[in-house]
Amino acid sequence: MGRSFDDLVEEAERAPVDGWRFDWLDGRATEERPSWGYQRLLADRLPAASRALDVQTGGGEVLAGVGAASLPSTMVVTEGWPPNVDRAAANVGPLGVHVVMAADDQPLPFARASFDLVTSRHPATVHWGEIARVLEPGGTYLAQHVGGGANVELAEHFLGATAPSERRDHAVEAARARRAGLDVVQLRNERLQLQFFDIGAVVWFLRKVIWTVPGFTVERHRARLRDLHEQIERDGVFRSSTSRTLIEARKPGAPT
Repeated sequence: MGRSFDDLVEEAERAPVDGWRFDWLDGRATEERPSWGYQRLLADRLPAASRALDVQTGGGEVLAGVGAASLPSTMVVTEGWPPNVDRAAANVGPLGVHVVMAADDQPLPFARASFDLVTSRHPATVHWGEIARVLEPGGTYLAQHVGGGANVELAEHFLGATAPSERRDHAVEAARARRAGLDVVQLRNERLQLQFFDIGAVVWFLRKVIWTVPGFTVERHRARLRDLHEQIERDGVFRSSTSRTLIEARKPGAPT
């Protein structure tokens, strides 16, 4: 017999969710990865940059995985959540990366045309005007965004059917980039599968990926969690789908 609902939920509530690693889910959930390999793309692009910025870096795990040898001479990251700022300082500070605390909903604290490469993996908010402002002419924004309809089946289990939001639709994002004055040179979107093998994995995921079920708490959603636990116990898995977008946009003009 498997572990009880209460045991799984209590364990997931206690587990830390800072940083942007998902190791806690090993053996408990799986997520299909997009075909382009974002970290590999970073490793290819960063060595050619002279001044690069990684926006909303989380705990700096993606950049740390690229390695010091691939980083440009000036490498800066921003992060707005204090626990992640500390984690980023520990992960990439020793690589010579400058870690700057900056709220996601505020202008970037850098001068115009400060960087020739701006990157981001799964930013919570995308301020296209600010990205365009801090890029030098000829500079590039390369990012992997969470796409439209992410985690939709999981969200609907708790929230019911909801009207699709255009906020993360890849075509809408491309249009916003163009309105900010950027040329979109690459746009790819893929739908991917998520699998959860116990209710603890669901609880931990919802605590970490907070936009899936806004305002999620175990207390508030206990009845629906128990229903989902029983479904997983019966079927062995709960399947949902997500979406990822690779976008590359360039600021017109010759490099300075």
